[in-house]
Amino acid sequence: MRADRLLNIMVLLQNNGKMTTEQLSRTLEVSQRTILRDMDALSLSGIPVVAERGKTGGWKLMDRFRSQISSLTLADMKSLFILPSEKILEELGLHNNGLDIRQKLLASMPGPAKRDAQQYLEKIYIDTGTWQQPSNEKSKALNIVQQALWENKKLSILYEKADGSRSQRLVHPLGLVSKGRAWYLVALNDNKEYRNFRMSRIVQAVIEAEEFIRPEHFHLAEYWKQSKLDFTEALPSFEVQVLAHREMIGRMTFTDKFVKRVDASSETGSPLVNVTLKFNTEQEAIEYVLGYGGRIRLVQPEYLIDKIVQQARMVVEMYE
Repeated sequence: MRADRLLNIMVLLQNNGKMTTEQLSRTLEVSQRTILRDMDALSLSGIPVVAERGKTGGWKLMDRFRSQISSLTLADMKSLFILPSEKILEELGLHNNGLDIRQKLLASMPGPAKRDAQQYLEKIYIDTGTWQQPSNEKSKALNIVQQALWENKKLSILYEKADGSRSQRLVHPLGLVSKGRAWYLVALNDNKEYRNFRMSRIVQAVIEAEEFIRPEHFHLAEYWKQSKLDFTEALPSFEVQVLAHREMIGRMTFTDKFVKRVDASSETGSPLVNVTLKFNTEQEAIEYVLGYGGRIRLVQPEYLIDKIVQQARMVVEMYE
C-alpha cells in the first residue's frame, strides 16, 4: 500500500539521515519514478523532505522535523521495544511487511536517546514458540473471534469441554489472552457472567448480526490477573515428602512446577536429598513418583506408599 511505503520512506530517512532515489528504490522494491512521485506526495502533505544535489546528495528530512512520538521518555520507549513474540503477532494476523515496527519507533527518537534505546533491538528477543516447526494452518475460529471483538458483535460458539461433551453458547466477546501456548477468549455468557473459553476447544464460531454494549468499566488485564489468582487459589493442594537422588534435583527443578522446597540442610555427602513436592491430586503425585523409577522414594504420607506399590505391580503385570 502506498501509505505504508510513504511511512517507510520517512523511517528510512530518519534512520539513515540521507538516501538517494536509487537506494530508496532498491530498498522498497519499487521504481525510481515511483519514489519521485512519493516524494512529491510527502511534500504536499507537509512532510519537510528536501533533495540535495551533487555526488554526496540525496533525499533527507529537514532537521526541524520531529515525530509526535518523540515526546515519549526513554523509559517509555524501552518498554515499547520489548514487543510480543513474532508467533503471537502472526497468530493474530499482524504480519509486518517491510520495516520492523521497532525501527519505526527508533526513528522517531532524538540522537542521544536513540543510541541507548537501540540496545533493546539487539539484546532482547522474545520467542514463545516451540522447538518444533509451527503448523501452517491458521486457526479459523481465532480469526472469527477477532472480527467479533473489533465489531462488538455477539458470538455463537460450539464449545467442547475437557470430558468431550459439547454445548452451544451465545457470548459477548470482550478480549483475547495469550497464556503460555494457548489462547483464551474472555466473554460474558448468557447469564451476563464473565467466563474464560480456551480457543482450542471452540469447535465452531459464528458471528451474529446483533451488536452488544461492552461493559464500561471492564479492563481485560485487570480481570485476567484476578481470574488467574482465583483459579490457582481454588485448586486443591496435595503435598508429599520424598527422598531424591542428588543428581535428580536439576531435572526436578527444571520447570519448578511441582517442587515446593529442596532441603538445603541435607547432608552434603549423602546421595539423597529431602524434597517437598506439591500436586493438585493424589493420583498426580503417584504418577510423578513412579515416573522417576527408583531415583525417588516416597516418605510422607505413608499411606500413599501402598498405592504406589500397587500401581507399580500393575505395570509389571501388564508387561509380563
